[in-house]
Amino acid sequence: MAEEYKDEQPNDTIFQDAVDALRRGDKPRAKELFTLLLKTNQNNPTYWIWLSAAVDNSKERIYCLQTALKLDPENGTAKRGLILLGALAPDESIQPFPMNRPRTWEDKLLLANEKPKERGIRAFAKSPVVRLLGVMVIGAGLLSVLIFGFVLPNQTRVVPTQTNTPGPSPTFTTTPTVFGATAEPTRVFIGPTPLWMLVAETYTPTAIYVNTPRSPQSRDQYRLAEQAYKNGDWDTYITNMELILVLEPTAADIHYLIGEAYRFKGETANALAAYKEAKNINPDFSAPYLGEARVRLMNDPGYNAENLLDDAIDLDPNYGEAYLERAKFLISRKDPEAAIVDLNRAASLMPNSPDVYLAYASAYLALGEDASALEAAEKAYSMDITALPVYEMLGRLYIQNGQYQRAVESLEVYIVYEPEDALALARLGQGYYELGEYESAISALDKATTINRTGLRSFLLYRGLAHLELGDNIDQAVEDLEDGKDADDESFAANLALLRGYFAAEKFGSAYLQVEALDSLAETDEETALALYWRGLIQEKREEPKDAIKAWRELLEMDEDVMTAEMREEAEAHLLKLVPATPTATMWTLTPSPRTNTTPSRTPTPGKTPSRTPTP
Repeated sequence: MAEEYKDEQPNDTIFQDAVDALRRGDKPRAKELFTLLLKTNQNNPTYWIWLSAAVDNSKERIYCLQTALKLDPENGTAKRGLILLGALAPDESIQPFPMNRPRTWEDKLLLANEKPKERGIRAFAKSPVVRLLGVMVIGAGLLSVLIFGFVLPNQTRVVPTQTNTPGPSPTFTTTPTVFGATAEPTRVFIGPTPLWMLVAETYTPTAIYVNTPRSPQSRDQYRLAEQAYKNGDWDTYITNMELILVLEPTAADIHYLIGEAYRFKGETANALAAYKEAKNINPDFSAPYLGEARVRLMNDPGYNAENLLDDAIDLDPNYGEAYLERAKFLISRKDPEAAIVDLNRAASLMPNSPDVYLAYASAYLALGEDASALEAAEKAYSMDITALPVYEMLGRLYIQNGQYQRAVESLEVYIVYEPEDALALARLGQGYYELGEYESAISALDKATTINRTGLRSFLLYRGLAHLELGDNIDQAVEDLEDGKDADDESFAANLALLRGYFAAEKFGSAYLQVEALDSLAETDEETALALYWRGLIQEKREEPKDAIKAWRELLEMDEDVMTAEMREEAEAHLLKLVPATPTATMWTLTPSPRTNTTPSRTPTPGKTPSRTPTP
């Protein structure tokens, strides 16, 4: 209806009609028209501000106002609205509306909850309970008319409809949004993104429409189903779709859409039954093959869904979602090269899909091409700041690239919505540690290990090191560091971290064994310098001055660039303290020798060595 309307009316007329609809309380109509306007001009902050008055709840209103503010950073109306809604800190430059006169902004945006309450019969008539009862009575009457006037007399006369491949399927993604230009999520409801948000500014692959004309008798029922879909009310959605099946029993697309609703509910057996029926009705309908592949993989991640995905693509070579799903499958099967081929095809068919570029990031990450992976993830973010999985991917990649502040910012957003993701919490803890926020690191890693300790042993290094930096709970630190080292026994960084733990716990014998391990694991001059530094400290603690002097001398003979200035100063101080008791004191020299190996370490060294290191 909205599209037909647009063909006949200019934007100014549509805008005025939308405002009029809002003023008379017809929010659904106003929302429809403002969304239509945004599809024609997504960068108009005025449209976003007015849409904020038509949406269903405060979180959606915040989203609209934040988008308006992003487009127009000086927009006072947007700022004022966000302040009133608690989504923006008070700003002295933004004064509240005077209370001694009617608030025109309030009137325009229909903040009815702040208007004076009406009394008497009019208030009784406007009571939500009275209105609900009235709607129920009217609905019951309409349903009776529908069933007895249309459904039963006509169910034998319905002509089967021609089915076509649907667009992208709905997804279970939470919806982050932004404060100004900074990403910050807000969950609207559990389920896919609302259909009113299907504008270019907030791309989401959640269209449920299939290019199938509905019979005149089922159109109203289909509208009811659409509304249930918007609300994530899958039971109501299924009920309405099943009523359509009474009228259109051979509509393959309806069976498929019912299967999708069951998939979102997690009722995989019912979903598979619906997909099967869709395929029985029309074996050339590609969508149920994709749906079945997704459900099979939900039930068993090890399931070989390749044949189903191949069938979906063979039946419809232009089905972008099928290429995307097959690419994800190939990535999970350690074949990222083949996945990229499918992603190239998916990108050509769905150029505005952030999901495609998120999958690109996963493929490049599997190939070890971190820079390309980060570029793809940032592109996905630029396309849709509401795509929650992108935040997790960005956090992971920023960690790998040493951009710890960005990593923490991304993972903090993600954890708001996925607080039970132990691995993401562990990565967040690592990020906090690298930023020197040791208490936060310990807290995040405590939560992660409480949820699921499996696969997190390597991250325990950072909790152990955080305890060392704080100088507390040394026994727990050593235990964590031992677990972390066992997870990667050949890691120089892990062995160094455990050495630091033993040293802090005054277990100098165990520390000596670790420094021996460091000698064999060191691959660069930097790592050799670290091993010598700690050998010098440990030998002194073991009261072996000759060996300590030897270690300090060897360290000082190395190029200055392979160690910190602090390490060099400490080595000189320790040597000066030890040399007077040694007859060969005049034999050592501070002249550095040329570097022989400048190959960078393959494993970043955790810790702040030698800062905060106990010295004799």
